[in-house]
Amino acid sequence: MKNKKLFELHADVCKAMAHPLRMEVIHLLDEREYCFADLQEVTGELKSNLSQHLKVMTKKGILKVRRDGQCSHFSLSSHKVAQACELMREVLIENIQEQQDILKIF
Repeated sequence: MKNKKLFELHADVCKAMAHPLRMEVIHLLDEREYCFADLQEVTGELKSNLSQHLKVMTKKGILKVRRDGQCSHFSLSSHKVAQACELMREVLIENIQEQQDILKIF
């Protein structure tokens, strides 16, 4: 029964990452910490949209935020978040390659 709750929490965190912009932010933050303005410039997102996405990921413990004057600096709560995303990306790429190999047969 305890595992069910853990699976629910796990799914909740995965849902919080399930958006292309959020994946992009995780990828960027794996390299270094970014202040909000820099994230906005790199992603090209509207301030309100980016803010909402960062809020969701911070609330779920995916990101950490550090305030310095008027700038909020964002970082990953753990490098393992980026590793998990990279692993799933590798699975996706392998699946795409497998499908392309099948299509070559025809």
